[in-house]
Amino acid sequence: MSRLYLRFYLALVGSLVVFALAAAAIWHRFGDGPGHPDETLGRFAQNALPPASAAMAEQQAALHSLMSGIDASAVLLAKDGTQIATVGDVGRTMWVTELPDGRRLLSSEPIGMGHPHYMLLIVLLMLALAVGVAAHPIVRRLATRLERLQAGVESLGAGNLSTRVAVEGHDEVARLAESFNRAAARIDELVGAHKALLANASHELRTPLTRIRMTIELMKESADPQRKDALNRDIAELDELIDEILLASRLDAVKGTEVDEEIDLLALAAEECARYEEADLDGVAITLHGDPRLLRRLLRNLLENARRHGKPPTRVALSRTERGIEIVVRDEGPGVSADECERIFAPFYRYARGPASGGAGLGLSLVRQIARRHGGDARCEPTANGHMRFVVTLAELRSASVISLR
Repeated sequence: MSRLYLRFYLALVGSLVVFALAAAAIWHRFGDGPGHPDETLGRFAQNALPPASAAMAEQQAALHSLMSGIDASAVLLAKDGTQIATVGDVGRTMWVTELPDGRRLLSSEPIGMGHPHYMLLIVLLMLALAVGVAAHPIVRRLATRLERLQAGVESLGAGNLSTRVAVEGHDEVARLAESFNRAAARIDELVGAHKALLANASHELRTPLTRIRMTIELMKESADPQRKDALNRDIAELDELIDEILLASRLDAVKGTEVDEEIDLLALAAEECARYEEADLDGVAITLHGDPRLLRRLLRNLLENARRHGKPPTRVALSRTERGIEIVVRDEGPGVSADECERIFAPFYRYARGPASGGAGLGLSLVRQIARRHGGDARCEPTANGHMRFVVTLAELRSASVISLR
C-alpha cells in the first residue's frame, strides 16, 4: 500500500472523525449536558407516579395508567431494588429511567431519547465511517493514477524516453498526464534528432579522413617523415574518436545488449592485456553472458587510459564479490583528486594526470555505459599510496574458479 494513498485516505477519515468529536464537544459545551434530558424524564415520571411511600396497589394502578396505550412492558423498582409494580412481560429487555427519589422505572422500549449526547456522537461516528468506506474506491483510484504518473516520471528519468502514461478522466490529474506525455514525446524527438545528427556527422567524417590518409600514402618519400608521422597519429586519433562517438550513439539508441553470448571473461582480459607490454593479469576464471565486443572495448579503454596517463606496470584483477563480478585496473601513476573521480567519466572531460593531460575523448564514459549495460557500474577510487584505480562491477555471474595469470 503506497504512502500517497494512505495519506489521502487517512486525511479524509481523520477529518471526519475530528468533525464528529468536535460537534459532540460543542454540543456538550453549549447544550444541555448529557444528563439533563434523563433528569427531566425522571422528574416527569416521578410526578406522574404516586410517592414512594404510597401503597403498592396505588403505584400499580398509576403505572398501568402511565403505560396505557404504549406497546411496552414496564417494571417499577424501589430504591433497594424491590419490585413495586409491573406491566406486561417483565422478562423483556429493559431501558432504565432513574427517578429523583431513588426509584427506577424499567421499560422494554425507550421512554424519550435517553442519552442524546452519546447517541449524537455515535451517529456522527457512524456517518464518518460510512463516508470513509464510500470514499475508499474514489481515493484509491486517484492515488493509483498519481502513482502511475510517478512511475512514468521515474522511468523517463532513468532514460526510457518511450515512456507514456495513460490519460484517464478529465480532471487536473488527466491534464497533468497529457502534459507529461507531450513533454516526453518532445524530449524523445529532440534526443533522437541529436543522435541522428551525431551519427551522420561521424559517418561523414570518415570520407575526408580516408582521403587524407590516401594523400599521405601517395606523398611517399617527398614528405617530411616527422610531419607524416604526426599526421598519421592525428588521423588515428580522429578515427578512434569517431569510433567512440558511433559506439556511444549506438549504446544510447539501443536498450540492452545487442549480442548475448557466454563469455570467458578471464580469457578476454588475457587477450587484451597481451596487447600491452607491462600489463599484469590476476584473477579468477569467470563465465558470464553479455556482448563480447563491448566488454573487450571496456577493458581496452581502461588499459589504454592507464598507458596514456599513468605509469607502468598496469595491474588488472578479476574477482567475484557479493555484488557480482569485479574488474580492478590500477597503475603506478599519480591519481586525481577525489572531486574528479566522478567527473572523469563525463564525455570529453579533460583532467591532468601524469606527464600528459587527458580525458579528451569518450573512453571512460564508454566504460561506464558498457558496465551499466551489463547490469553493473564503473567508478574511480584513489588508493592509500597516492595512486588511483578503476573498479568495474558486472552482473550475471555464472561460475568461478581460482586461476592466477602473470
